[in-house]
Amino acid sequence: MSDNHYDAIVVGSGISGGWAAKELTEKGLKVLLLERGRNIEHVKDYKNATKEVWDYPHRDKPTQEMKEKFPVLKRDYPLNESTYGMWADEQKNPYIEEKRFDWYRGYHVGGRSLLWGRQSYRFNRMDFEANAKEGIAVDWPIRYDDIAPWYDYVEKFAGIAGTREGLDVLPDGQFLPPVELNCVEKDIAKRIGKSFDGQRHLIHSRTANITKPMPEQGRVNCQYRNKCWLGCPFGAYFSTQSSTLPAAMKTGNLTLRPFSLVKEIIYDKDKKRAKGVEVIDTENNQTYEYTADVVFLNASTFNSTWILMNSARDVWDGGLGSSSGELGHNVMDHHFRCGASGDVDGYLDKYYYGRRPAGFYIPRFRNVGGDQRDYVRGFGYQGSASRERWDREVAEFDVGADLKQALSEPGGWTIGMTAFGEMLPYHENRIALDHSVTDAWGLPVLSMNVEIGDNEKQMRKDMIQDAVDMLEAAGVKNVHGSDWGYAPGMGIHEMGTARMGRDPKTSVLNAHNQVWDAPNVYVTDGACMTSASCVNPSLTYMALTARAVDHAVNELKKGNL
Repeated sequence: MSDNHYDAIVVGSGISGGWAAKELTEKGLKVLLLERGRNIEHVKDYKNATKEVWDYPHRDKPTQEMKEKFPVLKRDYPLNESTYGMWADEQKNPYIEEKRFDWYRGYHVGGRSLLWGRQSYRFNRMDFEANAKEGIAVDWPIRYDDIAPWYDYVEKFAGIAGTREGLDVLPDGQFLPPVELNCVEKDIAKRIGKSFDGQRHLIHSRTANITKPMPEQGRVNCQYRNKCWLGCPFGAYFSTQSSTLPAAMKTGNLTLRPFSLVKEIIYDKDKKRAKGVEVIDTENNQTYEYTADVVFLNASTFNSTWILMNSARDVWDGGLGSSSGELGHNVMDHHFRCGASGDVDGYLDKYYYGRRPAGFYIPRFRNVGGDQRDYVRGFGYQGSASRERWDREVAEFDVGADLKQALSEPGGWTIGMTAFGEMLPYHENRIALDHSVTDAWGLPVLSMNVEIGDNEKQMRKDMIQDAVDMLEAAGVKNVHGSDWGYAPGMGIHEMGTARMGRDPKTSVLNAHNQVWDAPNVYVTDGACMTSASCVNPSLTYMALTARAVDHAVNELKKGNL
């Protein structure tokens, strides 16, 4: 056997790629895990994990030099000193915005599993059926019952804190004890439930922060530091580094190769199978080929699709998987950055322990049951209540000892919630290769042409007004609704572009995440999504990946791949 041959190749080491590597190696396959960026070792390389805001030269604010180097990242919160160096270099990795698209990328081992918000919810039955019932895009080739056992499987390993609520709109899972609601949130939850006849529910966030130790993985329970995206030395939140990579390494079957940019999949047009991948070493610019019996694409939504579009172009002008005409189309994100906030009277003798990594969640209630709106699908809310901190404005005291004394004690209580809405899979929302611009390695870049539609614009009105109504009904004072402005990509939940489906004429992947045109190529990151739901998608990527690996290994044993 060649030194460059493996049973399986996994492209990308983020949330789904880490799962693919773990599952494949634990099933006995020799696996090459390719990551285009640098290695980040668990604990050792979390350089800022113990720093406070005052430890940064500019108090964790972006400098003018940083803003110049990261013109996209500066548009929102990710650009700061504490995570500087954790996001893709925009100078080396440009893209074209036909319409504004905020693409926030993490090119390093672990990818955005080191940076994610950790909110972990299941899609519900309705989510998998909505496209077919409403005549939108194409039908999912699977249903909730197909993925439910895999949700169980990945939740138990990843460690999801939450509560069982018995809600059809938000299926229960395998939970660790929740990150507790504080006293204000508990009371607001009761008031909302009573005011809306039990039809709306404020519940604990479901988050991938473990609340009990998982010694079998070497992980310690959450310490309530709320420094998750700086890398957790305790392994308290799920990431590739804390969970799936150690499990894969333990088998002795994994080879990790960072600084490995996959240029294309090598396609055998006679066998109609992938033979392997061609890689550019980003340190020495040399090109290497690696072969395998099966390839898992987990490079993140757009990069997985980029690889497909740049592969087998001698067979298909649009690249591998393009025969349906859908490759690169149906881009989705979650539109958000709108909601409401206000002040809460009382509770001045109450406080809370530590800095929680989560708050509350209000599941979708629009277009559910008998509710019918002038748009389809719905939204949920993420939020929290807290006491004002030292940086609040104290109008009564301008300077001196009085101001210092006032700021030595916590302020009043406030509460806020932000809505996350489902974006429909519009065919016209697409990415495409553009050869007029190249990256640092001479490769064509992606051109983005994505915008929200009238359905989302109508939904946003309710996303704001419903938040206001709930807070006012719960007795919150000075409530104001807001729309902070949204551009596609800001949700960092990019999905679609290589969707699953039932027919090779209208989809890129089949029910097992196999590329119709090359069945030994599996795509299990966000590119595979047929619709978006309104809940955070990462848990679904994990479940789909574990399910696809199980299928792939069985097919390999049967000689079908």
